[in-house]
Amino acid sequence: MPSITSNIGENGLELTISGVRAYNQENLYSKKSPEKFKFFIGFQNKVCCNLCISTDGFSSDMKAESVDDLNSNIIELVESYNIDQQLTYMTQLEKQRISESQFAKLIGRAKLFQYLTKVEKGKLLELLLRDSHFNIIAKDFYEDESFCRNKDGDISMWNVYNLFTGANKSSYIDTFLERNEECLHIC
Repeated sequence: MPSITSNIGENGLELTISGVRAYNQENLYSKKSPEKFKFFIGFQNKVCCNLCISTDGFSSDMKAESVDDLNSNIIELVESYNIDQQLTYMTQLEKQRISESQFAKLIGRAKLFQYLTKVEKGKLLELLLRDSHFNIIAKDFYEDESFCRNKDGDISMWNVYNLFTGANKSSYIDTFLERNEECLHIC
């Protein structure tokens, strides 16, 4: 929706609405059941095409038996989406900064997550990004043209968020949206 835009930092954002029909979630040999879709509304960062998706703008399990059901579900999600809340949150990310040491601690703890026991993982926010994503994020902390650290070595949380969503672009479509939505929770 190119008519709904905003800016955070020097990044132009454009409201984007889209959906995915993932056949890998269906048992094609069973009797007819509601079809599953993933649908989102959020902002696309025009600098790098990263998607900024929030919880109220995403449905990972939208079920529909007809086009009318699907339209109804989409309208309900779009009406419940709070544009101002997401923009306010992302604008606050631009104002918050962390040091290189704090960034290293964040990435290190994220990489350790996979080795926690099931009980320890259960106490924390589920982490869908994988080790390969965190390797990209760590590299881009130093090298990304748009979102790397500044000359003092610190980085805004907006840039951290964009490093996360940028690393997620390598994910397959069946996990891409969930991981992208998770990036906002991490930051």
